[in-house]
Amino acid sequence: MNTLAVVLEAPEHLVLSKLGLTPPSDDDVVVDIEFSGISTGTEKLLWSGRMPHFPGMGYPLVPGYESVGRVIEAGRNSSRQVGETVFVPGARCFGDVRGLFGGAAGRVVAPGARVTPIDESIGERGVLLALAATAYHAVAEGGARERIALPDLIVGHGVLGRLLARMAVLAGGKPTVWELDPVRAQGADGYRVVTPESDERRDYRGIYDVSGDSTILDRLVARMAPGGEIVLAGFYVEPLAFNFAPAFMREAQIRVAAEWKRPDMLAVKQLIETGQLSLDGLITHREEARAADVAYRTAFSDAHCLKMVLDWRGAHANQ
Repeated sequence: MNTLAVVLEAPEHLVLSKLGLTPPSDDDVVVDIEFSGISTGTEKLLWSGRMPHFPGMGYPLVPGYESVGRVIEAGRNSSRQVGETVFVPGARCFGDVRGLFGGAAGRVVAPGARVTPIDESIGERGVLLALAATAYHAVAEGGARERIALPDLIVGHGVLGRLLARMAVLAGGKPTVWELDPVRAQGADGYRVVTPESDERRDYRGIYDVSGDSTILDRLVARMAPGGEIVLAGFYVEPLAFNFAPAFMREAQIRVAAEWKRPDMLAVKQLIETGQLSLDGLITHREEARAADVAYRTAFSDAHCLKMVLDWRGAHANQ
């Protein structure tokens, strides 16, 4: 089998190529991808060449870990069924071309245990499940620990920041969100969005940073209550540092929110399918897969673009 896939041949050099697929095993499914999202965090770092080294890192590579599609083949040990709509968090099925993370393709082969069946009605919004699971992982991990509160300050009003805010509101909180860009400051529902300069609070107990700003820790420590926690939920390229004395005086806690796990995905799937968590208003831009180069550049440069989605449905006839 072949597929059309987004291939980063080198930093800032992206093409749409036909690639051979690894034959599926009895544990695998073959999925025709309908939609894939573009991450403005990790994928932007891959595109720019600033991504820190990870296992499997190198060019050429197929990016993408936010894909939704339909199962067209299901191995007998895959536990999936032909016709199911599934979320695919990437794939490694492109031979010599690295799959990091391998979801930006018209067709993929992946272990059945790795994909998550979702309600067909979710449609393109399903690409947001990875970010929703990331937000849930950060909040649930903190909420399960003694003396740690839900976020009452969130730094950044992109998609991840909005999902964190929506989850906090769902849990009965009233978070504040910091955002510098007036365009991105719009769209709050049940919480307030302000600039740091207009916010006088110095008693935040749960501060969740999704900005990716490696220089921000001292500013956040200055805004926290004694014994409060800073959760680093963004992706940081440069080393982080902070002045010890202010953090010491506040007995600050700093936690890194790692990658989502399977229970997080299943939890947000239930929240979404029962209507408790809305994904509306988060996808702002769409392009057909053949315009992938334009789509990636727009996603990384346009402040109005919260989430760009590639539509692969027209590419299936060419695979």
